[in-house]
Amino acid sequence: MNAPGPLIPGFNPDPSIVLVDGWYYLVTSTFEYLPGIPVYRSADLVDWEQIGNVITRPDQLDLQGVPTPGGVWAPTIRHRDGVFHVIVTVMFAPQGCVVYTAHDPAGPWSTGTRIDVVDGIDPDLAWDSDGTALVTFAAIGRGIRQVAVDLGTGEALEPVRSLWSGSGLYAPEGPHVHRHGEHWYLVVAEGGTDRGHAVSVARGSSLRGPFTGDPANPVLSARSTGFPVQNLGHADLVRTPDGGTAAVLLGVRPVGFIATFSPLGRETFLAPAEWVDGWLRLRMPQPAAEPAAGDFSIDFREPAAELDDGWIASRRFPAEVASLAEPGALTIVGTGDGLRDPSPAFVGRRQTHLAATVSTRLAPSAGVGGLAARHSEVHWFSIEAERTDSGARITARASLAGFEHVWQDTLAGDDVELRMESACPTTEMTGTPILGGDRIRLIAADGSVEIVLAELDGRYWSHETTQTFTGRVVGMFAAEGPVGFLDFRYSGRDVAS
Repeated sequence: MNAPGPLIPGFNPDPSIVLVDGWYYLVTSTFEYLPGIPVYRSADLVDWEQIGNVITRPDQLDLQGVPTPGGVWAPTIRHRDGVFHVIVTVMFAPQGCVVYTAHDPAGPWSTGTRIDVVDGIDPDLAWDSDGTALVTFAAIGRGIRQVAVDLGTGEALEPVRSLWSGSGLYAPEGPHVHRHGEHWYLVVAEGGTDRGHAVSVARGSSLRGPFTGDPANPVLSARSTGFPVQNLGHADLVRTPDGGTAAVLLGVRPVGFIATFSPLGRETFLAPAEWVDGWLRLRMPQPAAEPAAGDFSIDFREPAAELDDGWIASRRFPAEVASLAEPGALTIVGTGDGLRDPSPAFVGRRQTHLAATVSTRLAPSAGVGGLAARHSEVHWFSIEAERTDSGARITARASLAGFEHVWQDTLAGDDVELRMESACPTTEMTGTPILGGDRIRLIAADGSVEIVLAELDGRYWSHETTQTFTGRVVGMFAAEGPVGFLDFRYSGRDVAS
């Protein structure tokens, strides 16, 4: 049997979903990356496409100086009277809680309205029967709270009040409030976002509470099980056109046997839902029909080449980092700090498969740069090239909690290709430790010679080790000076379990 496949693969945690005019729209967290809050669309809850991002302009959000893992946490998307609303916490930043609006979910979105009264995380948005907007949020260490607000001004209409303290598990957070039948249901995450993660539910006759917990809490968790998707939690609900209910939630796909590690970070999954005796019941995500595979490529020499909505950069927008102004290549200019910079000269895409090959070919240029896989400014690995009179000096680097290891070699040819390969040892390699993690190779070639500079243990660049809220982002970077990239190619596949 195949493992459950993610609904939205790659680093896409904290999903929120809404159904409008026959289309499902889903948003996820982006933390320090820009553009912020991808908007995905589907007609059937199966096939999804990214149609834009909420945060696409500097006037909407400034993340410079925001520490890792701050930034954009746990958005909620809702729709009312022809307007889409996305409410979110910008953590460790002056903005705090912000609500963005748009008539078209593809954008453009408004500059945002701050809601300063919300002194917590994971805000949810719902409307009472009289049209009053209520923001429900997690007050860290103080349970779930709620306040009525004016969405136009951001002003509070009443004092903040406590709503529910949770079922007794650690850290109730990620609240979403939904009406079903005669009750309002408060769906929360508990247990922390790692292996103890769980979904718990409470209900009440009013959106304003009081709420009573489900005696069966938690209603879903993969904790202490061998289920191939772990850390399940942070669920949001959506009513389907046939009158049913579905849940989206985050999870990770760990690799290994005794100890398991998740290279891609937290992804979005779908859980079947039903109502039994007035309570929500969730089932584990269902097995995929077959392991997923996918390819992406772009040739920057083509006149029509452009960076689509899937490209992201840390604390800057991709257009601030990379340029297609000079024909024939994508140009990135490094400042000398390389990937150690919290705002590096790096543009990338989410790795979306457990095994992947990423490659690029370099144009002749004066700078130093290449390919990288980034989790944070202290957890990354890379392979770069620097032109010399006799060819190219190739350097592979791996940073673990800021400690770096370096490998070097040379190529004599001018046509330099850099490549990163990751594979899952459970099915594609033999003789590897049973302690999990993918296996990574950093490779350079010049058309006649191919050299493997480094082989890495992916356990050290996984969600469990890096302790970031993001995941593996693969792309191109410049360490110093201008670097031209001729193309970018990605080929990925999942593995059967």
